[in-house]
Amino acid sequence: MTNGNDTTARIGRHGEDLAARFLERQGLAIIARNHRCRGGEVDLVCRDGRTLVFVEVRLRRNVDFGGAAASITPAKQRRVALGARHYLTMTGKHDHDCRFDCVLLDGERVEWIRDAFSGR
Repeated sequence: MTNGNDTTARIGRHGEDLAARFLERQGLAIIARNHRCRGGEVDLVCRDGRTLVFVEVRLRRNVDFGGAAASITPAKQRRVALGARHYLTMTGKHDHDCRFDCVLLDGERVEWIRDAFSGR
């Protein structure tokens, strides 16, 4: 018997895989996946030239509730920023330029939002 959380996790991984392949085709290098710390998380950490890119992947199969973009709340942005700060601390990469991007997966549509929010 399958657990609903297993299904959700599997769908989430699939969305992250799609986003990673999309970003690689755009020339970004994936350097970490699913970086987590207490209170924070980053789905993908990429390199775009000399810039570190912290990517939030949002997958929505049903757009009745505003689609993927509507799910990136201020609280979610804070969790991503906390995860990014933790990643920078753990890797000693404080001197790198950084930005926060989102990859939105709504059904078959992929939307990449560069510099989607600040990490403050």
